[in-house]
Amino acid sequence: MTRFDHRRYRPSPAMAMPDRQWPNRTVEQAPRWASVDLRDGNQALLEPMDVAHKQRLWRLLVKLGFKEIEVGFPAASQPDYDFVRWLIEHDEIPEDVTVQVLVQAREALVERTFAALAGAPRAIVHVYNSTSPVQRERVFGRDRAGVMEIARDGARLLREAAARHPETRWTFEYSPESFTATEPDYALEVCEAVLAEWAPTVDRPCIINLPATVEVASPNVFADQVEYISTRLSCREAVVLSVHPHNDRGGGVAAAELALLAGADRVEGTLFGNGERTGNADLLTLAMNLYSQGIDPELDLSDPAEIVAVCTECTGLPVHPRHPWFGELVYTAFSGSHQDAIRKCLARQRPDAPWDVAYLPIDPQDLGRDYRAVIRVNSQSGKGGVAFVLEQDYGLRLPRWLQVEFAQVVQRESERHGGALAAATLYALFREHYLREQGPARLIGYQLDHPGHDRVEARIDAGEGEQRWCGEGEGTIAAFVDACARRFGRSLRVRDYQEHALDGGTEAEAVAYVQLEVDGVPVSGVATDRDTVTASLRAVLQALNRAALAAAEAA
Repeated sequence: MTRFDHRRYRPSPAMAMPDRQWPNRTVEQAPRWASVDLRDGNQALLEPMDVAHKQRLWRLLVKLGFKEIEVGFPAASQPDYDFVRWLIEHDEIPEDVTVQVLVQAREALVERTFAALAGAPRAIVHVYNSTSPVQRERVFGRDRAGVMEIARDGARLLREAAARHPETRWTFEYSPESFTATEPDYALEVCEAVLAEWAPTVDRPCIINLPATVEVASPNVFADQVEYISTRLSCREAVVLSVHPHNDRGGGVAAAELALLAGADRVEGTLFGNGERTGNADLLTLAMNLYSQGIDPELDLSDPAEIVAVCTECTGLPVHPRHPWFGELVYTAFSGSHQDAIRKCLARQRPDAPWDVAYLPIDPQDLGRDYRAVIRVNSQSGKGGVAFVLEQDYGLRLPRWLQVEFAQVVQRESERHGGALAAATLYALFREHYLREQGPARLIGYQLDHPGHDRVEARIDAGEGEQRWCGEGEGTIAAFVDACARRFGRSLRVRDYQEHALDGGTEAEAVAYVQLEVDGVPVSGVATDRDTVTASLRAVLQALNRAALAAAEAA
C-alpha cells in the first residue's frame, strides 16, 4: 500500500452557482436518444465489429426506436466507411432515422467524411476538439486562443463542405471534448465561436454536445456545468443541447439524469453502457429508469432477451446477471423476507391499479419475465418463497403452518446440496414428505350417514387385511378422527384443516391439508383426490401414518 497515496490527486472544483435551478426540476419526458454503439462502443472492443455484426446491431437499434445513430468514423476507418456506404446504397436508413458520423477538425478528414455520406437524405456530422487545460498544454501545446481557432476552423470546414452537397439535409454537431475538465467560461466561449460560424436557426438547429469524456466529478457538478452552458448560450432556442456522459466514477446514468434536469435535450450513450474504460452512459438503464417513473421512454424495450442476445453476439461482452433492469437475476428474490413480501403483494395487486409491489419497482412481465422466475429458493429463503413457487408452478396453496414446516425441509436440502433449488426439486421434496403414502393405513372406501350428526364407516387396509373403522362427530372429518382415535386408543384433535382445487373445471383434483394433534404433538397430513371427502380422509390418514413412523424412528 506504499503507493496508494490519495494526496497525489486534486478534487475537481465545484461551481459557484447559488442560483442553480436543476435541483427543483423533475424529468417529465424522454430526451432525444442518440446511440453511439456503432462508433464509440465499437472502438472500445477488443475485437471491433465486422460489417455483418454492425448490420445486425444497426437493425436492432432501429427496431428499438433510436432516431439518431452514430455509425462510425468513416474518414479514419475503411470498415466504417464501407458500412456507411452500405447503409446508403442499400437503402437501410428509415425515413425517420438520421445517421451520425464523427470527424476531427481537419480538412482532408472532413472531405472524406462528406464523400462517405454522399446520397444520404439527412445526416449529422459531429466535429470535436479537446479544450481542457491538460489537453491544451500537454497535447496540443496551444493556449486558449489557439484551441479556439481549431474549433472555429472545424466549424467552417463543415459549413463549406455541406454547401457543396446541398442534396443532403445536414445537421452539425460540435463537442468540446474533455468538457468536464474545461473551465466553464472557456467552454462557453468556444461553443459560441462555433455557433457564430454555423448561424443556426430554430428551423435548422445545430447540436452542442457536452461530453464527460472522463468522468472527473460527481453528477451534481456535471449538472451545474450543463446548466451553466444551457442558460448562457446566446442562441439557445436554435441549439439542441446534448450530453455524452462516461462512467469512470460509476455515475454515468446519474449524470445523464441530472443533466436532463439542468437543460439537456439529448443524450448520447450505448446499450448496456459499452465504451472506453468503464464505458458510456447506459441508455437502456436510463430509459427504464424513466419507464419506472411513469414516463414513456419512447423506445421499445419489451424484448430484453433479443437485446441481450444481439449485444452479446455483436460486442462479445456478457451482460452481468445483476445489470439494472436487464440482468438475469434482477427480478429474482432469494431472501425469505423479500419472498414473503413479494408473494403477499402480488396476491393483492389488482390488474387495473398502479403497480405497487414490494421489491419489484416494475412489473417483470413488462419485460417478458415470468413470475415463476421472481422467486428462487436457496438456503437463505424462507417459507414465503417456497410457498410462492409451489403455488405458481403446481397450484399448491400451503397453509401457514405447513409453509413453516416445509421450509425447514427445503433449507436442509439446500444446505446439503448448495445453491438454488429448482421448482421441480421443491415439488419432488413436497411429494416425498407429504403426498407419498407413508405407512400401513390406506383408505379403500367409506360410507357416510347423517342421523342428526355425521357417522362414517371407513374401509381401511392396515396391512392385516381390510378393516372397518367407525366413528361419529360434527362433520365428516370429526367423525373420521373419532374412528381413528377409537382404533388406535390415542388422543386426536384437528388443529386446522384446509382444502382447495388444484385447477379449474368440474374434474379438478382437490388437495386437503390437515394438521392433526396426536397426543398433544402436531403432525401434518396432505392428500389429493378428485373427490374432496376422499382427499380429506386420506390427509388424516397421512398424518397418522407420519406420526407412527416418527414414533418408530424415535424408539
